[in-house]
Amino acid sequence: MTRPQAHAVARGGDPANAFGAQVPAEATLTPAEGGVCATRGIVAGGLAAGLKPSGKPDLALVAASQPVAAGAVQTTNAVAAAPVHLTRRHLAATGGRARAVLLNAGSANACTGPEGMAVAEASAGAVAAALGCATEEVLVTSTGVIGQPIPREPLLASIPDVAGQATGDAAGATRAADAIRTTDTTVKQAAVTAADPAGVATIGGLTKGSGMIDPAMATMLAVLTTDADLRHPALASVLSEVVGRTFGRISVDGCQSTNDAVVLLATGQAAHQPSLGTLVAGLEHVCGSLAEQIVRDGEGASRVLHVHVVGAETTSDAEVVARAVAGSDLVKTAVAGGDPNWGRVLAAVGAAGAGAAGLRAQAPAGTTPGDRAGDVPRTPRVVAERVDVRFGQVTVCRFGGAAAFDAGQAAAALRGPDVHLTIDLGLDHARATNLTCDLTHGYISINAEYTT
Repeated sequence: MTRPQAHAVARGGDPANAFGAQVPAEATLTPAEGGVCATRGIVAGGLAAGLKPSGKPDLALVAASQPVAAGAVQTTNAVAAAPVHLTRRHLAATGGRARAVLLNAGSANACTGPEGMAVAEASAGAVAAALGCATEEVLVTSTGVIGQPIPREPLLASIPDVAGQATGDAAGATRAADAIRTTDTTVKQAAVTAADPAGVATIGGLTKGSGMIDPAMATMLAVLTTDADLRHPALASVLSEVVGRTFGRISVDGCQSTNDAVVLLATGQAAHQPSLGTLVAGLEHVCGSLAEQIVRDGEGASRVLHVHVVGAETTSDAEVVARAVAGSDLVKTAVAGGDPNWGRVLAAVGAAGAGAAGLRAQAPAGTTPGDRAGDVPRTPRVVAERVDVRFGQVTVCRFGGAAAFDAGQAAAALRGPDVHLTIDLGLDHARATNLTCDLTHGYISINAEYTT
């Protein structure tokens, strides 16, 4: 698939990302270079530590010049990896401060027992020794095969090297992004400057993810950086809401991982920072870009499916319906084949209306004002006789039944790299967008032999 890395300037009133977020009036978001290192005072690097049998890069570090404000949104999976527990513990011990994030690929360090936790703790201690900070100021993340122990000695021996070669330029950021890939076919980075009359802030980020992607947080690792002065609890609240509206609205295969983590480091070095609304828009733009890059790189994917639900009674209702449709294997295979099978879409909408989707996963925080993080959304009201379905500009279902349409035009709407599916519930004015990709034979080929 074509995976564009460049993004146009977004000004007040323009959409900030593919999820439809709006840039506040008088605000401007401008693309920047350097990923996580677009933020001054941040260094990053990556190398091959021998954790992957292939010998490819597998160890990365993102670090600040001193302890800074930090927060994380992590997996809701009850079978959480050792790094998830350790990062949670360290953030609690420091009151939301961190100096560095260590990331490894090749092993998820999940379901590895006491030894897995011991390795995670030892790796944090090794980073602390290399940087001259407290062990609790190091956050740890891992990705790879579940149940496979991390080779302890190669990991610990390589930490001084990755810390020593970390740099504050685009090359360092790219090395870090490259070192955390698993089935990813490309590095994933983004950065913007967010400006308004009050000031300017920089936001950068990197991520990895291609499979095991589900919107109960989404299965991926990401590190975000900013020079804005954001502190706990505001940092935690903003991060949770933005993750819910971006990474929380993507899906590749509906499979949630044990290791999901989005970490934000805020250095507070901006001379004059913009309003909170502008800052949130910038953070949402970066997270939205990274989330979209994950879907575009979905395992075996040939198309991105944008599921737009409009006409819902609440944003939460729209999100639940969009999630149900984006998670339908029947819809995703129809998109792979270019088949405008609106019956499958309507069936998925009806399943959401029966409460099936709302019970599958926790709701992303921030979908609706007043929602609490982790709330299970209510069952959305769906009236079949009011539902319209459209592929691109072609209406294929009207009032819950077949609509007359040109088959050639419908096929054309499903032919390109981006397919837009709009579902109008016909009830009110709330809306939400989820991103997913088609389900192809390529996905089966990748995952049938993942560990062999």
